Amino acid sequence: PCLWSTALAAAPGALPDAKLCALFAIGAFVMRGAGCTANDLWDRDIDRQVERTRNRPLASGALSVPQALGFLVTQLGVGLGVLLNLPQHSVILGLASTPLWSLYPLAKRFTNWPQAVLGLTFNWGALIGWSAVHGSCEWSAVLPLYAGGFWWTLFYDTVYAHQDKRDDVRVGVGSTALRLGEESTRWLAGFGVASVGCLGACGMAVEQHPIFYAGLACGGAQLLWQGTTVNLNSRADCLRKFQSNTHFGAIVFAAIVAGRLLASARAEERTGQSSDVVSETDGHASCHAHLDGVPSDGDSDGLVSCKSSSLVLYA
Repeated sequence: PCLWSTALAAAPGALPDAKLCALFAIGAFVMRGAGCTANDLWDRDIDRQVERTRNRPLASGALSVPQALGFLVTQLGVGLGVLLNLPQHSVILGLASTPLWSLYPLAKRFTNWPQAVLGLTFNWGALIGWSAVHGSCEWSAVLPLYAGGFWWTLFYDTVYAHQDKRDDVRVGVGSTALRLGEESTRWLAGFGVASVGCLGACGMAVEQHPIFYAGLACGGAQLLWQGTTVNLNSRADCLRKFQSNTHFGAIVFAAIVAGRLLASARAEERTGQSSDVVSETDGHASCHAHLDGVPSDGDSDGLVSCKSSSLVLYA
C-alpha cells in the first residue's frame, strides 16, 4: 500500500519518486517483520500448541525472550529511522498507527475478526505514501485506496487463517476462518469485489488513464482465480494461494504507474479540446462585436465572413 500510494500521488506523466519507493520498501519489510516478531512474542505459548508454528524460534526455544526483544527493538529502530526521513505530516501519521500495531497481536484473543485489525494496521501506508509526496492527504484518493487494501487483507489473511483452523478451535483463539466457516468462499468473493471496487474509486478520484482500469481488471481476475480454486481444507493450497497475492500487489502497482504515466496524454488531450472551444467562443464573440456595429462599404466583406463563421459555429 505504501508503494501504491506513492505511485498514485505521482504527477501525471511521471514515475513514482524512486527515493520514497526505496524508503517505503525498507520500511514495509522491517515493520512487517517487527509485527511478526511482536506477534511471536505474544503467541509463543499458543504457537507451541499449533502444528504449523510449533517450530518457530520462540515457540521451540531456539530464541530466548530477551533476544527476541532485542531484535524487535532493532527492527523498530530501523523503522523509526525510515519514518524520520519523511515529511512531518507523514511522521505524525506513522506514529498515529502505533495503537493498531500494539493491538493486532492481541486481537485473536478477543475477536473472531483479527484479520480486520490486521487490515487496518498493514494498510496504513496508503495514507503515509501520499502525504510523503504532497505533504498532506487527498482524502478522496487515499481513503478508497486504504479501503481497497483493507478488503484485500481480509481476503488473503482469511485464506491464510484456514491453515490453522483446527488448532485454533482447540487452543481457543479466533479468526475469520472460524467465524465464516463453510461460507468463507462467498465472503472471499465479497472481499475481492470490495477491494477492486475501492481501488477503482481511488483511480477515478485522480482521473486515472483507462489503462489503469484494464490493469485492475487483471488484478481482479487474479483474485477470482484464487477464490474459485483454493481448497480451504488443504494447508498447502491455502499457503500457495496466500503467497500468490504478491502477484496481485504487483499487478495493481504496475496498473497505477501506467495510469499515471499516460494520464498526462489524456490531460493534454482534454486541454487541447478546451482550447478549441475557447477559440471558437472568442471567434463567435468577435463576430457579434462586428455585427453590432454599422459596417461601412469597406466592412462588407468582413460582415459576410462573420456571418459565414456564425453559421458554421451553430451547425
